[in-house]
This record gives sequence, structure tokens and C-alpha cells, in this order.
Amino acid sequence: MTPQFKTLNLPKIGITQGDINGIGYEVILKVLSDTRILDAFIPIVYGQSKVFSYYKKNFGMEEMSYTVIRDASQAQPKRINIINHTDEELKVEPGFSTTIAGKASFAALKLATNDLRNGLIDALVTAPVNKANMQSEQFKFKGQTDYIKSFFPDNEYITLLVNHQMRIGFVTNHIPLKDVPSAINKDLITKKLMLINKALINDCRIEAPKIAVLGLNPHAGDGNIMGTEERDIIQPAIEVAKEQGVMAFGPFPADGFFGSDAWRKYDGILSMYHDQGLIPFRVLAVDGGVSYTAGLPVVRTSTTHGTGYDIANKNIADPEAMRHAIYLAIDILHNRS
Repeated sequence: MTPQFKTLNLPKIGITQGDINGIGYEVILKVLSDTRILDAFIPIVYGQSKVFSYYKKNFGMEEMSYTVIRDASQAQPKRINIINHTDEELKVEPGFSTTIAGKASFAALKLATNDLRNGLIDALVTAPVNKANMQSEQFKFKGQTDYIKSFFPDNEYITLLVNHQMRIGFVTNHIPLKDVPSAINKDLITKKLMLINKALINDCRIEAPKIAVLGLNPHAGDGNIMGTEERDIIQPAIEVAKEQGVMAFGPFPADGFFGSDAWRKYDGILSMYHDQGLIPFRVLAVDGGVSYTAGLPVVRTSTTHGTGYDIANKNIADPEAMRHAIYLAIDILHNRS
């Protein structure tokens, strides 16, 4: 069922182009080439129509049509709408990281995020970028998520990786592994548990969600022999969360938790650091996972894969992650409404 929204009964979903030399345009084109998806939302691609046409021709999709609009208010249903972040010619070099691509990634992201903050689009789906070539005086962030979060300084957030059977959040994210032990504390873990719990209830419509918490050390400390963070930090945080109505359990040894079917018994999982949660997610989410920035007043999702320089312009990129990112954004909007 198509959710009911204020704009022609369909939500406006902004989609950023990502890195123009990666697989962003390929997965966007493949998803939007199935016109049935236009029954579910109004797509607004923040990018460059000439680059869109370049890839459209390369992939033999000349029959696909689009409308260039100046702002989101002009978006038409049943059409692919494109907002150009520049009218200049952009040099496309598939498979290569370039300064031009970095500037274009940021320009599209900036335009889309402004529209998201101002309510001109209902949700934002971001294609993958190269964090390194985006760095500039205007963009000094670790990634797109940190940039979007900067527009909402009063809101705490947590990154959730989502597929049809798993939802994983992180206590720490893009920091060196050596800094993880000093970065985690009872208050931070409690805060992340509260954020996951709220997202599962409000955005996923799961009543009384069960959340598993992973340990930090091998074998979750193995009775404090391999570390005491589980006893001194993680377990106390779980108890505080329980006192506030969160059904949290653990801490569990990560290897045994994912090596068995234990993870299937929980609605959400909280990992202590990036790779602890991301590696098993990538292995198990073979159908295309989605990253969701939970806790913000706006809806933003993205693919979990990278720019794919090695397969760029070869017409072999799998569009399922982009498709799922769009559908998850629509589902969250529906659940929130």
C-alpha cells in the first residue's frame, strides 16, 4: 500500500548523485528504470543532468526521460526530476578519484541537505561518496552523516545498519580501534540504547523491542580475565537502560553471538565499535543493506556499499541496496505519520 502524504499523496524523496566517477548513477538509473517504483514516491535527483545522460547512454537506457527542475516545489509525479547543482560541464572519469568529483559530491549533498532541513523534500537517500576527495575548507567531516548531523546540533543520533532480518547500531563509529576503549562509557552506551529503542518503536513500529548488547573484549572479557569493561561499563549501562524501560540484554561475546543463530532473537543489536558490527552485517546482509541515521527529526538513508571504482561504468553494479534505501525511507515516513 502506498503511504498517504501531503504532496500529491506521494512523498518527495531526494537522491544525491554521490561520486560521479563511481557506481552512484548506475544504481540510481537501474532503480528508476523500473517505472513501477514511481507509484511509491516522487524522485528528485540532486546531481547533474548531463552526467545523468552520459551514464544513461552508456548503459543503453536512452529511452529513460527526465525533467530538469530549479527547485523541489516543481517536482512532478511519475517523472524522474533532476536538480542541477551546476550548469558547468563536469569531467567524468569512471573509476578514478578526482577533485572535480569531490566538489560535485559536496555540492549535491549541500543542496539536498538544505532542502531536507527546510522541508522541501520528505526524506533523503544518499549515494556513496569518496570521503577523501570531498575534503575542503567547506567540508571537513568524516562523512556525509556527520555533515547532515551538523544541521541538527541539538539532536543525538545513531547509525543503524538495516536489512530485512537485522538492525545493528554502534556505540563508536569512525574512530581508530586504539581509541575505542577510552571512548566508551556508561552514559554513552545508555544513550545509544535509548536511541535504538526509540527508533525501533517509532520508525520500525516494533512494540517492546529486544536489544542485544555486544561486549568489547574477546569472549566478553571471559570473567574479567581479558578485560573489565564488560563488568565496569557495559553491564551497568544495560542496567540503567532497563530501569528506563529498555529491554536490553548482554553483554554477549561477538563471535559466538553471530556464529550461532542468537542474533535472530533480537530486534536490534548494539556493537561497541565499527567493524564489530559491520563485518557480520556485510556477510549476512547479502541482499543489500541500508544505513539509516536514527534520532534526527528528518529521514535519511544510504547504501552501505562504497563508490565501487573497480566496477564503475561496467554495468554490473547491483542496485538492490539503493532500492532498499529508498523503500526504507518511505517505510519510516509512513511509520512516523
